[in-house]
Amino acid sequence: MKIKKVISLLCTAAMLLAVPAGNVYAGAEDQSVVVTMPTTSEPESGFDPAYGWGAGEHVHEPLIQSTLVRTTKDLGIENDLATEYSCSDDGLTWTVKIRDDVKFTDGEPLTASDVAFTFNTCRDESSVNDFTMLKEAVAVDDTTVEFHMNEPYSIWPYTMAIVGIVPEHAYDENYGQNPIGSGRYIMKQWDKGQQVIFEANPDYYGEEPKIKKLTVLFMEEDAAMAAAMSGQVDVAHTAASYSDQEIDGYELLSVATVDNRGFNLPCTEPEEKDGITYGNSLTSDVKVRRAINLAIDREEMIKNVLNGYGTVAYSVCDKMPWYNEEAVTEYDLDAAKALMEEAGWIEGDDGIREKDGEKAELTIMFSNGDSVRQALAEDSANQLRELELM
Repeated sequence: MKIKKVISLLCTAAMLLAVPAGNVYAGAEDQSVVVTMPTTSEPESGFDPAYGWGAGEHVHEPLIQSTLVRTTKDLGIENDLATEYSCSDDGLTWTVKIRDDVKFTDGEPLTASDVAFTFNTCRDESSVNDFTMLKEAVAVDDTTVEFHMNEPYSIWPYTMAIVGIVPEHAYDENYGQNPIGSGRYIMKQWDKGQQVIFEANPDYYGEEPKIKKLTVLFMEEDAAMAAAMSGQVDVAHTAASYSDQEIDGYELLSVATVDNRGFNLPCTEPEEKDGITYGNSLTSDVKVRRAINLAIDREEMIKNVLNGYGTVAYSVCDKMPWYNEEAVTEYDLDAAKALMEEAGWIEGDDGIREKDGEKAELTIMFSNGDSVRQALAEDSANQLRELELM
């Protein structure tokens, strides 16, 4: 079976705007797949769970490493390395039983000691996740690990789903450059700044991967589109602005995700520390922040910036189980202007609001090389000019 060639939109969003992004693979068991990913997807610190890979908020399949549990498509939790887990009545101890038939790719068995070592290392070293709730992980025996908590933490299974297990015997400061794991894939080659090649782990304990070789090319959006146009890749993650283009042999794939994009507003008064000014006198007022939220027309951004490929969002957890519907904010420019007036920011002679001689001004920054973020930032700026900001 031939794999369908796909252009997958890596769409980003405006102020709290959820957008589709993703990819789908299908093919025979001997299938080899080449995909493009943004350059920002390449882990600067290597493939080490303590520093990002396999331990991030959105990483639930680290490929190289296994996790104790994993999230399902409907955001449930199912066992991976774990065979069962339970929590004490006081919420301070989680006990996990693990499989006894798993080996790392160097042939060494994976035991509870490796699990405890991984989590204790993340607790002490992690630069991406918060492990302050974990007091200590202890290997009770080869197949039992206990997590002793500083405080009850009901969503600990979710944390267990985002931490790839590393081998204690083969872990050092260079682990991320040549990782050893027990996951679906083995990292065979990493040309930094260019590509990483994964091959299926022949000794994987779970379902045999359908894709035998996965090559990830790290490319900017334009380069990814060019690679697709020349037929060099099977899946190209590119920008929504290209969604109206057709390429022979490819089809457009739109995938609903919980991914979203937004911008942060300083909420403190300006204060200089070590020669750097932090805070903003305009956005330090909650009424101004609310006005800005009301003044962003999300639907307009979806239509004009994302070519219709997106859905509105109002928080960082839209579509998640813990989403709060009270976060919904309908576009209302008149209400936004009224809030600005209440906050004391009055339109000046030049059409820009001011207060106590200061102009209503803020700067929106975006990631370099990301045309969609840039377009969203520019559209946000244009919309906020309707609120008489500069």
